[in-house]
Amino acid sequence: MELFLFKEHHKKKMISKVKVLLALLCVTVVFVYIGGFMLQNPHLQDENCICKKCTYDNENLFMEHFNKSVEPFLTAKYSLPDDAFNWWRRLQNERRNYDVYSKTVEGLFEIFPPSPDIKEPSPDHCRTCAVVGNSGNLKGSRYGPLINVHDVIIRMNTGRIKGYEADVGTRTTHWIMYPESAMDLDNNTHLVLFPFKIQDLEWLRKALTTGFSGTSYMPVKSKIKANKDLVMVFNPAFMKYIHETWLEKKGKYPSTGFMALVLALHICDEIHVFGFGADKDGNWSHYWEALKDKRLRTGVHPGSHEYETILKLARQLKIKFYKGW
Repeated sequence: MELFLFKEHHKKKMISKVKVLLALLCVTVVFVYIGGFMLQNPHLQDENCICKKCTYDNENLFMEHFNKSVEPFLTAKYSLPDDAFNWWRRLQNERRNYDVYSKTVEGLFEIFPPSPDIKEPSPDHCRTCAVVGNSGNLKGSRYGPLINVHDVIIRMNTGRIKGYEADVGTRTTHWIMYPESAMDLDNNTHLVLFPFKIQDLEWLRKALTTGFSGTSYMPVKSKIKANKDLVMVFNPAFMKYIHETWLEKKGKYPSTGFMALVLALHICDEIHVFGFGADKDGNWSHYWEALKDKRLRTGVHPGSHEYETILKLARQLKIKFYKGW
């Protein structure tokens, strides 16, 4: 009798375990189905998807301006449209023609990678970007730890790190520059050239090889340190796209910072923006120095319009904007 009761008890336990396993299997199948369906239909994703920024509606600033077909970087196979070259050559009064430009670009890809080092989007990883501007509103912000955690950390021009680590962080993956703002980089940081004239392209090749001996509107480094395998060159057509589509042709051309932000919108899944705009007193100084000529403000760039665009993107949850004050 006891043996019979033992067998019955054991049988009931086995049946119970099978029921639990079947229930778990059903739940797993449902979640796999829903996950696959949501990945195939990203417009249905909500705040619980892998990135905080996953949904796009067709009636907002982002969708009105965003054009995925415009390539952010030059490649060995890319041919710059004539209209883009003619727009670009006026930025700093370039007098040489398209043939000179083409030969110069061709020479770049003899020593630099033929295509940019950009990771393709992945459905199982949210690629986060920190775009770090140089605004004075970073001073005292203590944003350093927030900046350091991102996959891609973009800095620009003569931004300082040493002595400001608590406010601006310590890590960098991409450093944007042009010859007049160039600096040495470590072996793991991408040099991202924003060219404004043919000489800038010539400088890039010579500054990393034999040395540059030309002159510009301010002193230019003859040689710099950087990893040649991580060099990337911004596309003049992408500059034109930002100026005409995002800024509605306001100002002479976009600022380096605003172009960096739009670049991030094209290569990242989630964007966090630091160090943009005037400080709490309305000055457009850098976090490491005060602007000597306060009448200069943002120069040829439409600073106020750029800032308002950033605020709109933040309100639409396309970016996370940290004001710093």
